[in-house]
Amino acid sequence: MDPHAALMWHGGQTAAAARLYPAAPRPWLDLSTGISPWAWPLPAVEPQAWQALPSRAALEQLEFAAARVFGMNDTEQIAAVPGSDIAIRLLARLLPADRVAILGQSYAGYRAAWPEARVLPFDKAGNADLMICANPNNPDGAVIEARKLQRLRNIRIVDEAFADAMPEVSMLPHRNGAIVLRSFGKFFGLAGVRLGFVVANKPVIRELRGLLGDWPISGPAIAIGTAAYCDRAWQGLQRHRLAQGSVRLAALLADHGLQDAGGTANFRLCHAPDAPGLFTHLCRAGILVRPFIDRPGQLRLGIPGTETDWTRLETALLSWSKRND
Repeated sequence: MDPHAALMWHGGQTAAAARLYPAAPRPWLDLSTGISPWAWPLPAVEPQAWQALPSRAALEQLEFAAARVFGMNDTEQIAAVPGSDIAIRLLARLLPADRVAILGQSYAGYRAAWPEARVLPFDKAGNADLMICANPNNPDGAVIEARKLQRLRNIRIVDEAFADAMPEVSMLPHRNGAIVLRSFGKFFGLAGVRLGFVVANKPVIRELRGLLGDWPISGPAIAIGTAAYCDRAWQGLQRHRLAQGSVRLAALLADHGLQDAGGTANFRLCHAPDAPGLFTHLCRAGILVRPFIDRPGQLRLGIPGTETDWTRLETALLSWSKRND
């Protein structure tokens, strides 16, 4: 078995990488996830949020704050979930379908939830009973125009995990019956909060809430999420620096002979003449990026968060490109 196989399922596995490369310098620089390197500054969380069961009123405040950011007014069409990944798996239980299509090569969690699904291009996926897509796509950042998704008549799950930094691509608020997923952690740089949202018609939201139970979100997550979604000024700053970081990363990769293969404001995907070799080289430098079983010639890199991180990545890429001249 390929010792790197565990690192190809999802990002963030620095502990596994450290076991494979015990001589790599510490701390590891984790560029494997696409999570923003700049986190929203955490406020002091009131002791009550830790000590008491979360109230329905507080959860509704969170959903209202998120809905306003998404351009919505009806909080009966939005449900907070403990991360969008669990929402995908719950929706697979709520929406049984004979013909399920996953649009293109995308997030591995869709296949885990719908193992019988077929991977299809857009022009054929519309014929399926249920279509799942990421928009923008992970890992290549491909975007489908919202109006094309709106026109489809089948059940559609549109995962907008990376749309917070690119709101112009979102279907919200005009989703025309589609089920839209949003992620908190990637944009706000707080993946450990485990928070996401499902936007859907009221019957789906009611069924989903029935599966989630009375306390789906922790008190601290509710407090943090509500305050973060109310901080519009910080969100504007975050979009600006993510966009700048993505452009800078694409330029750095090109400077070292790596062809840009797409991406989002949160990450870049690149072609490498020897992607497995480059992956190993970066691991030996204590830098974890994201390889793919189904894209063996490509690597995905998140954005470095500090000048020290940028220098570390540039130094590793420079030694790689010199070695291959």
